[in-house]
Amino acid sequence: MANFISKLYYNTVLGHELIAPFAKCYEFLKFGLTPDAVKMKREFIKNLGFIPNFEKPETLNEKIQWLKLNDRTSLHTQCADKYKVRAYVKERIGEDYLVPLVFQTKNVRDIVPENLPDYPIIIKTNHDSSGGLIIKDKIGINWTQVQNTLGKNKTINYYYRFKEWQYKNIESRVIVEELLIDDHGQIPMDYKMYFFNGKLEFSQVDIGRFEGERGRNFYSKDWELLDFVMKIPNGKPLAQPERYDELVLLGEKLAAPFCFVRVDFYCYDGKIYFGELTFHPSSGHCKFNPREYDKKFGEKLKLHVAKI
Repeated sequence: MANFISKLYYNTVLGHELIAPFAKCYEFLKFGLTPDAVKMKREFIKNLGFIPNFEKPETLNEKIQWLKLNDRTSLHTQCADKYKVRAYVKERIGEDYLVPLVFQTKNVRDIVPENLPDYPIIIKTNHDSSGGLIIKDKIGINWTQVQNTLGKNKTINYYYRFKEWQYKNIESRVIVEELLIDDHGQIPMDYKMYFFNGKLEFSQVDIGRFEGERGRNFYSKDWELLDFVMKIPNGKPLAQPERYDELVLLGEKLAAPFCFVRVDFYCYDGKIYFGELTFHPSSGHCKFNPREYDKKFGEKLKLHVAKI
């Protein structure tokens, strides 16, 4: 029965329209009724294995939980919205750093070949944490399935699931961007830069995300390889990216109002492109190995609410 319902939901328009309201209700009932601090403490213990101190946080993960509870502004909501953050980026560093926007809509049924270009694109919802749907060739695509997948993603509210308040009031929509892709069909590497109190502390680079041989390296602000891992082993050493100083400067401008934020950039074809802003990486369940780095980075982050 479950398999039959799943096929109706993803592969037919009528099935999706009938089931979607129940899916949204289930989402709220399952995740939305538990008080924030209770839900957060439960998830923290499940993921990291110790009881967090929300009143006097010491580790980086505990401080991220504090920020989830106490640092809630309209600017967080704007910057978590992959559509509205574009205005923030344009204001702070200029629109030249934005990935070209092809199309946007609040109605998933508008995602049809006639509204989309022939070159490679990526389709995603503006509030989702997943990578999106990559379309390199429109021929042979099951567009009903694409629409229904996007429709399901639109029902997810990450505030209810993970108590990340910035997602609570985002008006969901679908955005379509040009896919950054090289002549060999590879998606460029992205640089995830962690800013503490407006200054770069360390960077993360995921290697081989789409090729199968994955690695994850962390670098100091001076681009020295750090001796910890997080879920995925280190990959091959990487040279400092071109225009690294510019990346840091751009990141500082975007991070300036916030106590803590991760700023993602792509370097592609000699240009820098903004990726996204993330306020609570892994929802504050970052599995540092060795764990002492959780405490070490926690000592460096001085808590305050956003300056807007």
